[in-house]
Amino acid sequence: MAVVWITGASSGIGEALAKQYVKQGAKLVLSSRRVPELERVKKACLAAGAKDSEVLVLPLDVLEVDSMADKVNAVLKHFNQIDVLINNAGISQRSLCLDTSLDTYRTLLDVDVLGQIALTKEVLPHMVSQGSGHIAVTSSVAGKVGVKLRTGYCAAKHAVMGFFDALRAEVAQHGISVSTITPGFIKTDVSKNAVVGDGSDFGSDDDDIASGMDVDKCAQVIVTKMNKGVKEIAVGEGLSMAALWIKRLSPNLLFSMMAKKA
Repeated sequence: MAVVWITGASSGIGEALAKQYVKQGAKLVLSSRRVPELERVKKACLAAGAKDSEVLVLPLDVLEVDSMADKVNAVLKHFNQIDVLINNAGISQRSLCLDTSLDTYRTLLDVDVLGQIALTKEVLPHMVSQGSGHIAVTSSVAGKVGVKLRTGYCAAKHAVMGFFDALRAEVAQHGISVSTITPGFIKTDVSKNAVVGDGSDFGSDDDDIASGMDVDKCAQVIVTKMNKGVKEIAVGEGLSMAALWIKRLSPNLLFSMMAKKA
């Protein structure tokens, strides 16, 4: 029975992934900063058939990198293994570059990039020693396409795409797979929880997010492709998925489209 550790598991894609993995009989580690929400997700997993001992709630703030070694040890003490790590924690942005403080850019990069790298580095030696494992990161179409109001978010998501693509090349010899998850517009609270230029919450839905792909359908696609070992998992509907192909075939066309949209 696989042990799957999901960060950002208290809502959105992370919560939906937890519910999908329960259906497959996996043991779960649920991490985020919001303990009451993690407990709510655990209850949903138990209602779906998981046993209490098979779902570990492990609070984690990815900014607190010094705590990560202890968190990894706690997982290993409880389950004795880590088979899948899904780096899903993160925050988005809704502000123009002209209006965004450098501190806000630092927060985006610390949470969305360095936090994912730090946890991966702590888990990686265990996977190398066991000779197997699967590491994933939730990037975004914004990790491939530059989008208005998201300069810091796009920078962060481009960065994790590069890091985990390079990591894939390094760890394949150890029997470890790496997947970069590339969602488009998914119906979650990502916009509400996004930061604006001064670091405060945006607090409302984008039209694109509000009309996005159902999050449970998104999670089903991700888990199915993870199980097949797909290395880059694009998931979404409509224009966000088309943008990936336009970027490959005609970058200048996409750049013009994004400028007009802005």
